[in-house]
Amino acid sequence: MSAVTRPPVRPQGPMGHGVAGMPVAKASDFRGSARRLLGVLRPERLVLLAVIALTVVSVALSVLGPRILGHATNIIFDGVIGGRLSGEITQDEAVAALRAQGQQTQADMLAAMDVVPGQGVDFAALQVVLLGVLALYVGAWLFGWLQGLLTTHAVQRTVYRLRQDVEDKLGRLPLGYVDKQPRGELLSRVTNDIDNLAQTLQQTLSQLITAMLTILGVLVMMFWISPLLALIALLTIPVAGVVTAAIAKRSKPQFVQQWKRTGTLNAHVEEMYTGHALVKVFGQQAAASRTFHTENEALYDASFKAQFISGVIQPAMMFVANLNFVAIAVVGGLRVASGSLTLGEVQAFIQYSRQFTQPITQVAAMINLLQSGIASAERVFELLDAPEQSPEPTTPPQPPLRGRVAFEGVSFRYEPQTPLIEDLDLVAEPGQTVAVVGPTGAGKTTLVNLIMRFYEVDAGRITLDGVDVATMHREDLRRRIGMVLQDTWLFGGTIADNIAYGRIGATHQDVVEAARAAEVDHFVRSLPDGYETVIDEEGNNVSVGEKQLITIARAFLADPTILILDEATSSVDTRTEVHVQQAMATLRSGRTSFVIAHRLSTIRDADVILVMDRGQIVEKGTHAELLGAGGAYAALYASQFAAATASVD
Repeated sequence: MSAVTRPPVRPQGPMGHGVAGMPVAKASDFRGSARRLLGVLRPERLVLLAVIALTVVSVALSVLGPRILGHATNIIFDGVIGGRLSGEITQDEAVAALRAQGQQTQADMLAAMDVVPGQGVDFAALQVVLLGVLALYVGAWLFGWLQGLLTTHAVQRTVYRLRQDVEDKLGRLPLGYVDKQPRGELLSRVTNDIDNLAQTLQQTLSQLITAMLTILGVLVMMFWISPLLALIALLTIPVAGVVTAAIAKRSKPQFVQQWKRTGTLNAHVEEMYTGHALVKVFGQQAAASRTFHTENEALYDASFKAQFISGVIQPAMMFVANLNFVAIAVVGGLRVASGSLTLGEVQAFIQYSRQFTQPITQVAAMINLLQSGIASAERVFELLDAPEQSPEPTTPPQPPLRGRVAFEGVSFRYEPQTPLIEDLDLVAEPGQTVAVVGPTGAGKTTLVNLIMRFYEVDAGRITLDGVDVATMHREDLRRRIGMVLQDTWLFGGTIADNIAYGRIGATHQDVVEAARAAEVDHFVRSLPDGYETVIDEEGNNVSVGEKQLITIARAFLADPTILILDEATSSVDTRTEVHVQQAMATLRSGRTSFVIAHRLSTIRDADVILVMDRGQIVEKGTHAELLGAGGAYAALYASQFAAATASVD
């Protein structure tokens, strides 16, 4: 029989949360992640269809504006030219006169205009046109506003569901997965990456639809006005595509690296902040600062490259658009001079050319956000795709509450190629106290982790009152177990709230009784606010020993069938420990208890003591029996209580 010390873990920092900068090894898949992201948006498809419909109307109204403004320009220009002509002749006579004078260009241009010689600008007609344009733009704004409102609704609902999926996923992840992940890296995926994805969807979803429809609508209008000028404008598309693809190809890996580095830097910062006291005690500020600067430099380098490379897209597109504008202006001017187009049509076309290149530039610039957002989406999807703990049984048994725990031929290993626990047999009868002792790293905590199903056994089984725990719901199993760990955990709230966390629906009197049993009541009543004293998130306004006592009171309140105490009194002073041990003796009465302890004085009255050493259970018996055997337990006991002697040369 053998046991394991602990699961294989990543390199540790001062608080054991993992060293920042560990690489995240997974190739990016832009297309696959983008398709999956569209699948996440599927529940909002009706809203998105409404968004598209509103966008079509908004874009159509916006696209009609320049064409109608072109009519306004023609009214003004025709009025100016007509006012300069004599009212005694017709337009045809004026054209003929110009041709007779050899001014063919002016004659062609005048022939293409709608001029009434001697009549100035028709302000009544101009007013109608301008009011029509105003109505179009107001309508376009209104439909655009509604589209933005629905887009925000769809995006925020989608991100809400995604956060909920991630929260549910975290509840289904096995402890082994969480143990191997730097805490800051995991938090970064849950917070930073989801926030970045939400921002990307919010900024690109509606803009992308608007831009694509605008390109289509403007293209139709440009071909309607002048197919020749439209073909010139279309030269922008292949050039833009080549430029954007070339730049995006280089920016995508940088965005992936940027968000990876963000996660590793967060992991380091979280670790150093949590363990800042130890960092200072051991004089590791300089080392922590060097690691921070290394990770910060790596993040800066990745962020700079990602933003700079993707930022080149917009100025490059503006340069292409300006060249296109010059070509359109020159050719358009020649067409007006030849009478093929009116000045208003050229003016409208120039506006359309700007409207045409602007959304193309926007789409190219949105590659920046899309690359960043898809990189974050990949990281979130990696978390959602992580292996889950085994599914719960559909019809779980409900064993009687007696508390008999049995290990039957249990084998377990954290890594398949490394044997750990092999063929372990152990029985804890109802009401027995089983103590597990041994040097640090002997594998004591592994046994209770298997009972709690934090890890699943590889062979054999563990039974509770004759029922295999693997066939029980984890929630049902853990509801029967109370656990007090060496590392205390208190949340931001009152002392009463933290104690009441052990049992849903506990009354204040229940909380007080549990506090009295755990020697908490006397120090709580000495506080100004008593049980309503608010504990901050780090629990810094109570001592380490007091925090431990509060967690013990929480376990008392849970009234479990099985009690697990993992170094539960390690942070309690010797005088308080005596009272706590008395309370625990009362609590253990009629309950099966597993006590992991380094202080052998706390487990003298245990019914069975298991001694573990180097991954094996080397001894088993009562305190007196093991002392009499003179083996490993006796050596441990002597090392704690025998007087130490040393010779000095």
